[in-house]
Amino acid sequence: MSKVDRAELLRTARDAGENTTGYRRISALFDVGSFNEIDCFAKSGEDYTEAVAGYGTIEGIPVYAFSQNSDVEGGAMSSAQAAKIKKLYNLALKTGLPVIGIYDSIGGRLKEGSEMLAAYGDILLNANNLSGVVPQISLVLGPCVGASAMIAASADIVVMSDKGELTVETNGEHGSAEEAARQGVCHLVAGSEPEAINSVRKLVTLLPSNNLSGAPVLDIQGSSDTVALTDDSDIKSILTGVCDDDSFLELSEKFGESAVTGLAEIDGSTTGVIALTGVLDADACSKAARFVRFCDAFSLPLVTFVNSEKFSSLREASKLSSCYSEATTGKVTVITGAAYGSVYIAVAGRGANADYTMAWPNAVVSPLAPETAAVFLWSDRLKGSADPVEDRKKLIEEYQETEASPFGAAAKGFVEDVILPEDTRLRIIAALQMITGKRVSGLPKKHSNIQI
Repeated sequence: MSKVDRAELLRTARDAGENTTGYRRISALFDVGSFNEIDCFAKSGEDYTEAVAGYGTIEGIPVYAFSQNSDVEGGAMSSAQAAKIKKLYNLALKTGLPVIGIYDSIGGRLKEGSEMLAAYGDILLNANNLSGVVPQISLVLGPCVGASAMIAASADIVVMSDKGELTVETNGEHGSAEEAARQGVCHLVAGSEPEAINSVRKLVTLLPSNNLSGAPVLDIQGSSDTVALTDDSDIKSILTGVCDDDSFLELSEKFGESAVTGLAEIDGSTTGVIALTGVLDADACSKAARFVRFCDAFSLPLVTFVNSEKFSSLREASKLSSCYSEATTGKVTVITGAAYGSVYIAVAGRGANADYTMAWPNAVVSPLAPETAAVFLWSDRLKGSADPVEDRKKLIEEYQETEASPFGAAAKGFVEDVILPEDTRLRIIAALQMITGKRVSGLPKKHSNIQI
């Protein structure tokens, strides 16, 4: 074959590849003109491999990505596709760069038999080995079922478009984006494919490249130093007031709704934010626990807002407590309302290993609900009462004003400071700056054995 023929073959092959769905999607993900393909001529049988893989930049940040190509054998998983993706993981491990997987596949190449099973196993093993080393994001734009769903769900963050399907059921049952969000598997649901791709691009700018990099520091856009917060502000208003303007990105909104989790910029630096409200059920605890571990893996500081009375699940409460106490990343807690008993211990007190805990003046820090604690501890003061109902009410109010007040907790060193709501943003910024250089060496062990 002459040089001219080879050049023509190259152009033909590249043109054919660049006109496929997989290539268009990965090109849309990266900055214009930055994508460089890896193994573009690799074959799976007689055809080119069923996935496009390579590297480029997103908002100037180097990233690896692969995109299952539904135009080639439906994007079916094969040993050749697995080898290409495995090479990508190995490069990410060497260079410490994030990995994004775009999923759209009809399943596995069944004719490969055990080779196909080994292919899935190789990818799952490599994905799990990378977990906690570099951020992994799954972008589900089409079918992602069976073993592929297990791989996609193992990523740090899962984003789905309205056309995405994510389920272990090979027939796609219960795989809609709404169902995945309700189950807590999907973190972000987008109304369209372009919107989903833009969500991933935003996520990349908020995350460090690897577990040895610090939290990204971005340009502050119109952040206000004066926060209009009051004692009766709802949690969304608090988050809006504390985080930099329009920076809060909520994750898993439809799962465990008494816990709000998300990434935000606070004074230009990426921070993990958790708000715990009301009664914390099993889903809320599980959601918060996984988010704590994610932030800790990449040394993203955590700011936790607490206004919660109790847990409803012992197992999940134990899980959440273990994750907080084990996390060595910087942790700042603000008690905006109730912090009773086990909730305070698990997420706000010494048991949570918080670096700095603040409380609003109206906060209630008590070993039991004030209604219970006052009557239990001061029951003798109700003996012989002429109006027990009214006297009980006054007794509870007195308990809240004295024993359960944040000032009482501060006097005993259980909170570091009592702050005004309008000062919350400035005080959080100051606390985060103080713990920026936090370094903790743990005991030599493989890992803790927590409730899962």
